[in-house]
Amino acid sequence: MINQKEKPVVNIFWMRRDLRLDDNTALFHALKTREKVLVLFIFNPEILLRIDNGSDYRVNFVYDTLLQIKNDLEKIGSTLYIAHGRPLDIFKVLIDKFHICSVYCNRDYEPYTNYRDMEVERFLKINRAEFITYKDHVIFEKDELVKKDGKPYTVFTPYKNRFLEKLNLAMVKANKTSLYFHNFIRMKPLPIPSIESIGFLSVANTFPPRSLPQSLLENYEANRDFPSRNGTSRLSLHLRFGTVSIRKITALAMLHSPTFLSELIWRNFYSQILWFFPQVSTRAFKSAYDHIRWENDQNQFQAWCDGMTGYPLVDAGMRELNQTGFMHNRVRMVTASFLCKHLLIDWRWGETYFASKLNDHDLASNNGGWQWASGSGCDAAPYFRIFNPELQAQRFDPDLTYIRKWVPEFGTDQYPVKIIEHSYARERAIARYKEGLADSA
Repeated sequence: MINQKEKPVVNIFWMRRDLRLDDNTALFHALKTREKVLVLFIFNPEILLRIDNGSDYRVNFVYDTLLQIKNDLEKIGSTLYIAHGRPLDIFKVLIDKFHICSVYCNRDYEPYTNYRDMEVERFLKINRAEFITYKDHVIFEKDELVKKDGKPYTVFTPYKNRFLEKLNLAMVKANKTSLYFHNFIRMKPLPIPSIESIGFLSVANTFPPRSLPQSLLENYEANRDFPSRNGTSRLSLHLRFGTVSIRKITALAMLHSPTFLSELIWRNFYSQILWFFPQVSTRAFKSAYDHIRWENDQNQFQAWCDGMTGYPLVDAGMRELNQTGFMHNRVRMVTASFLCKHLLIDWRWGETYFASKLNDHDLASNNGGWQWASGSGCDAAPYFRIFNPELQAQRFDPDLTYIRKWVPEFGTDQYPVKIIEHSYARERAIARYKEGLADSA
């Protein structure tokens, strides 16, 4: 073991879902301290094992982003420490290499990450190091936005109204991290694990831009529901991994698009729900909906996964997802409703499938969206609200531009017949939901 006095004295900034140097709250506060700052990222096998695609887009995106950050740090004489292993094991190694005063990081709110952080904090405390966390990827967290009685909001509209009442420009002011870049530790470039060594393949990909054009925001309300138009921001991947600042994006929305701002508030709302009600990750928010008797037909589920249901808007969405890792939000609602209500398949099946495919997968938002579609979530669509996929297609893809792009055989003998009739499916779903809710009473 290295003598304690010979170890470099550092504060560590542990980067997780905040992959940027600019306007990063925990990094900003770490850099303002007396000690030099080492930036750390850990490829955690406990998370990577959940991914079964060796050429996964998300892992490539994270890896590519880290290489850019490492390059930026090396330009100013520092480096990025990238490790592969369980976080607790990595910190056991680091505590022997460095005299760690404090570990800074931005808070996450998922059940697993809370456990991970408590485990690391306990270890650091034993070794006389502090574990200091900050809010960064939401505007309001935990009990910062609750009702007068201290209870969390579970209906979106009053939550949104309170959000807008409290929101001000000071809350979205950027942290000028670059003012303190001189406080990064000076080190020679460190070797990093190859993407192959962590179990994945390096694949050339095109990632969506981080910019948010004013013209897009100004036309967002008119264009956002039409999947064939370039009317959405495509920032969800960047928000998921923190390659953009939520403060800067919110500030732009405040100036140019109340509708886009509302979508950002939904994101914050679902994060708060997961924090206060972690059980939603496995169970219905409204417990009565756990009594629904699902059909869970494996063949019909596979047809949905493959985009072979005979409903062209549903099929186009699923094929877009399978081929690109992205699906337009309007189509996400239609495909989710179809699975839960037309096919009476447990929403958790769909949530899990989306989690495995979506490049922008975020537990809080994905879970919230699926529970909204199934009727089981907070402020969810009522169980008797059942999207008609054909009417949705007529309204939001009237020229069939989106459908023909992803379902080229539509209108030919090669396109499958409907796996279920809408009118029958609707009546069956309403009856089944009534039955399940009555059983729970």
